[in-house]
Amino acid sequence: MNHRYFSLLLACCGTLALPLRAPAQQLPLPPNAPVQTARTELPLTDRDSEVHVQAISADSSVVLLVGREHPLSGHSNFSFQQYGPDLHLRQETPLKVADEFSFVRMCAEGNTVYALFASRNATGRLLVAAYNGPLNQTRTQQFDTKLSREVVELKALDGRLFATVLLQDQLHVTALLLDVATGQMQYLPSVYENVPTQLTFVADAATRRAEYVLSQTNGRKSRLLLKQLTDKGQLVSSEFVQAESERSLITAQVTPPQDTTARLLMGTYSLRDPNYAQGLFATDLSRPVPGVAAGPKAPLRFYDFLHLKHFFDYLKPSKQARLRQRVARRLARSVSPMRWHYRLLLHELLPQPDGGYVLVAEVYTPHYRYNGYGTNYGSPFGSFGNQYYSSGYGYGGSGYAPGGFLPYGGSNRSFDGYQTTHALVCGFDRKGNLIWDNTFVVENLRRTELEEAVRLQPLPDGRLVLAYLDESKLRYKVVNRGENAPNDLHVPISTGAGPGEQGLERPTDTNQYDLLPWYGGRFVAVGYQHVRVTHGPDREVFFMNTVVFQ
Repeated sequence: MNHRYFSLLLACCGTLALPLRAPAQQLPLPPNAPVQTARTELPLTDRDSEVHVQAISADSSVVLLVGREHPLSGHSNFSFQQYGPDLHLRQETPLKVADEFSFVRMCAEGNTVYALFASRNATGRLLVAAYNGPLNQTRTQQFDTKLSREVVELKALDGRLFATVLLQDQLHVTALLLDVATGQMQYLPSVYENVPTQLTFVADAATRRAEYVLSQTNGRKSRLLLKQLTDKGQLVSSEFVQAESERSLITAQVTPPQDTTARLLMGTYSLRDPNYAQGLFATDLSRPVPGVAAGPKAPLRFYDFLHLKHFFDYLKPSKQARLRQRVARRLARSVSPMRWHYRLLLHELLPQPDGGYVLVAEVYTPHYRYNGYGTNYGSPFGSFGNQYYSSGYGYGGSGYAPGGFLPYGGSNRSFDGYQTTHALVCGFDRKGNLIWDNTFVVENLRRTELEEAVRLQPLPDGRLVLAYLDESKLRYKVVNRGENAPNDLHVPISTGAGPGEQGLERPTDTNQYDLLPWYGGRFVAVGYQHVRVTHGPDREVFFMNTVVFQ
């Protein structure tokens, strides 16, 4: 799925490309640590500016949408900036955006970057800016959608934008097709579901197809509905996928339409409660070859989390042992299986050279903050004051979850974001059989939007890098199929200067940061930073660092 890259507020222009040298007194780096080969700083602050970043693998460039607040009017002046592989500025192109519009989302197709803005004055009024870097051209188009309230996902297909939108009634989600070249728009009636529904989709320019996977539930059991559309929004095919047993299918990803050798569906399933995942499922949806009699429909394959080798690596060994002892006792008594309480966010499937696919899923939980002085029985974080509680994951049946129990007695609960505990990564063959699994245990990973936080980048030798930024640290794991590997590797984000005329320097505050997959084993790390210099003036910047894994 496409992602909302953070909103950053920003000020003046100008860039500073710095050579990256290891600072003195640096702690030893992990073996085969990534190399930071380039850094560019923009003299911008998050108080009066905003920056949105799109990494383009097609031409190894990085495109920034930069908004600078005018000191007198408060209006933001926008521009697109394009940087090359060395993070040197290639060109800057002004973008005229009316004051009523605020940035919402950004996506890319090939060398073209699309930025979507929404009006603060008129509900449903959208503005799209399309930036073509090689031609240094920008086109804008306004749309009055009338009924849309919020754009929750955005993808480009053959010059058109497929937007998943929440309608004004806040009871339904649908798909909106925006033609940037002609200004025409249409709602797609074939994609119209009640809230809450889980929806994923893939788009492919080669076949000019978009495919949606929608979840449907009656409150007790859920199934999946697959719809394939043309680039003009016309419905091509529709089919249901459901389990015949007591299992429910929660959400899934489908292989991209350009893969004609396999059509796989992989996702999560539940037992009884459709809100929580019990494990993974996979199935082969390939249609029979024309002229050949159709055989029996491929079965759904189910993989309980308990049967995965690494899923519970995020627990301490003692807790893992107690958990497996508990499961063994239940099996000995022939009672119902353990029901897990996990929520998973699925990434798009990653094709492999052997024809198989890799599925990455982030295991997350809603995080709440409690303000007040009510009694907090059973909370692992204390009895009074500001309390924190992570709910919605762990194992159920006894009321216990690793995050603790819900407090009661007068505390006021407020949502505090989504907390990720670990990322599950699994390899499947071209028929949907699970070959291997692994886990990236994370820490200090919380975001306000339910969107991808752990980034994935394949290496030329077949290994996979999973990584994310934790303020000024890059935390990562290199996955070689199911092999054991450290989960606690990290390196500092370099500020670009070591001992010299300015003296030693270090970041004291990093915010609105992100890590974006780029190309050839590279990521680009971005964000705002306050850099303290020992023998010189401090500086506040927006930074971009190239991070290369080998």
